Amino acid sequence: MSITTAAPSAEATRARIADVAEQLFRTMGYQKTAVADIARELGMSPANVYRFFASKSAINEAITARLLDSVAVKLERIAEADGSAEARLHAIGQELLSSSMSLFFHEKRMHDMVSAAMGEHWGVIHTYIGRFITLLTRVIADGMAAGEFAPGDAAAGAQVVKACTMIWHHPAMLAECMQNMERTPSEMSGDLTQAMALLVAGLKRGSR
Repeated sequence: MSITTAAPSAEATRARIADVAEQLFRTMGYQKTAVADIARELGMSPANVYRFFASKSAINEAITARLLDSVAVKLERIAEADGSAEARLHAIGQELLSSSMSLFFHEKRMHDMVSAAMGEHWGVIHTYIGRFITLLTRVIADGMAAGEFAPGDAAAGAQVVKACTMIWHHPAMLAECMQNMERTPSEMSGDLTQAMALLVAGLKRGSR
């Protein structure tokens, strides 16, 4: 009796291509990695890679979506945890900074990849921002319901928090502070703590 081995599903093959591409992006850099390099590492032809991804840019989109999803999941867990809304907002800010520093600067090549995605695949970034706004809205609404924050529009408050903390998680802005303004990670964390304290004070006071 012969035993046949099922071929990998299209989804499994796409995931394998993305895994290998991410590894090469981390070691060689996004700009220097060609689809031919990815195919060679996988032991397949470039034409076969193109069966699953239309371009290197499409592979980048898939990897960026996966990386940003991992960040969003961490933030959502904090938003859903026990504790005061104020404490959760501070924790979300610090986790966001930590994740951004790790993703964008501890591995400079990944920073380049995500930056490219921001220019080429805004849909992926838009989805991530939408999740970020949703979790902020939830925490602020919890704070309003508990009497921590003044009554108001939680969604509008979330937009303000997002806009005021952009410098700590936007790749270009974070790079500007870290490199040109020579801010250390500790200084960036301290700056964020002060900014979040002001935002929380505003939420407690309300728009009066």
